[in-house]
Amino acid sequence: QVRLVESGGGLVQPGGSLRLSCTASGSILSNYNMGWYRQAPGKQRELVAGISGGGGTYTNYVGSVRGRFTISRDNAKNMMYLQMNSLKPEDTAVYYCNKNPPRDWGTYWGQGTQVIVSS
Repeated sequence: QVRLVESGGGLVQPGGSLRLSCTASGSILSNYNMGWYRQAPGKQRELVAGISGGGGTYTNYVGSVRGRFTISRDNAKNMMYLQMNSLKPEDTAVYYCNKNPPRDWGTYWGQGTQVIVSS
């Protein structure tokens, strides 16, 4: 059983920054392509950033966050991160981590971490 745990969310003013963290028990994150997803109220969950397995050489971002968000991983700590800068109100959502695509981890979604961007 894999347990994904996200943390680091909070309330931040527009233009501010947050760093989200993801860890997993029961699995080694470096074995997989991973991603950060978000779900805003009334909207479907979307992939916002992905990182390749192993050393994380390859990353990809949805257009709305490119240049503002940075995904990374620390394999020694079995952690994945999302550095979010220049936050906008439209970034408000619950953020989740999972495999990219989730496939067999589709039932392993964690509780997510809430990000609210508001003045």
